[in-house]
Amino acid sequence: MKVFCGIDWSERHHDVAVVDETGTLVARARIGDNADGFARLLELLGAAGDSPEALVSVALETPRGLLVAALRATGRPVYAINPMAAARYRDRHSVARAKSGHADAVMLANILRTDAPAHRTLPVDSEAAQAVGVLARAQQDAVWHRTRIANELRSLLREYYPAFLSLFAGKPSGVADPVARAVLAVAPTPAVASRCSRPRFTVALRRAGRQRGIAGSVETIRGSVETIRAGLRAPALHQPAAVEETFGRQALALLGILDADCRAADDLADATRTAFAAHPDHQVITSFPGLGDLLGARVLAEIGDDRTRFPEARNLKAYAGSSPVTRASGRSRTVVHRRVKNQRLAATGHLWAFGALTSSAGARAHYDRRRGGGDRHNAASRHLFNRPLGTLHHCLTTGQIYDETRAFPPGPPARIAAG
Repeated sequence: MKVFCGIDWSERHHDVAVVDETGTLVARARIGDNADGFARLLELLGAAGDSPEALVSVALETPRGLLVAALRATGRPVYAINPMAAARYRDRHSVARAKSGHADAVMLANILRTDAPAHRTLPVDSEAAQAVGVLARAQQDAVWHRTRIANELRSLLREYYPAFLSLFAGKPSGVADPVARAVLAVAPTPAVASRCSRPRFTVALRRAGRQRGIAGSVETIRGSVETIRAGLRAPALHQPAAVEETFGRQALALLGILDADCRAADDLADATRTAFAAHPDHQVITSFPGLGDLLGARVLAEIGDDRTRFPEARNLKAYAGSSPVTRASGRSRTVVHRRVKNQRLAATGHLWAFGALTSSAGARAHYDRRRGGGDRHNAASRHLFNRPLGTLHHCLTTGQIYDETRAFPPGPPARIAAG
């Protein structure tokens, strides 16, 4: 008789339940989150009928972790049930909304027993793709955290140091720029900046990596020591001296976090590029306009290299949230953009579309056509992301590299769809 296993995962222990085809509980256990616990789980599954020829399927509410990695290494089908979907199944069995670890394990096992075809097993990605995924997501998280801390620091500087923000307003990275961080470290308040000497600013600029343009007049060299001194000493409103000093201490604390985030993001970016360059899909992915090593690694991290995961391009587009969703009921029919999607891939898609605007004439024409049809920037970018995403699916499936003439063939403009 076929059996199904559900595991309610937690940090310290896991509740395991095994049910048969009729929903009868065959076995239950609570195992530790360690090697002994996993060995006990395998013994439990073996006693329930697990064998190399008929591996027992397992359902959890998480797609990652040591337990998931160990289960995938056995070659068995592993299902990651969305917690929101699991909550709906839970309501089918208890209107009182009772909840326990064992009850959730039984519920997960029954999901496989009744609705396994409606759920997907975890993709069988290669070890190289999984490694790229870990690095790419970590680098993306570091960039997001760096941006958040930089915004906090900028908001703080507005409270007491507007001259600093005005001086570095033209920098693409803002206060996260290496020169801006080096200057703020030696002149955290207007009072300190007024006393800061030229040699100290010179050392700060060299520490930030500046080799040229350090010495010079305000009129001739932008970003020189004289320019910085003049900018920081420009007339401005001031907080009381004691308050200004405390603001400076807070700014230095945030600056320390920002420096660490910048170093982490740069180190992870280098590691991500190296790992991604060694993957077989590197040449295909980076052949697309707007996709460099970092964005390409983020794309690979989310879609993986299991070719059976997305049988058709429309499956990948729905996963990325680039294709619209239709809601129809009776005479009502609306087409809107997807909100349930892979948020990391969707964020990468907007950056991909933005980069393609300057490197692909076809992408630029498609974007302009969407804007001319009434789309706002986000909608036009989403449609632009949707177009090459389908092409990427085809290229990865067939092993071809990007061809501009085939991706955006010349001819009459395509009909603009809603969404």
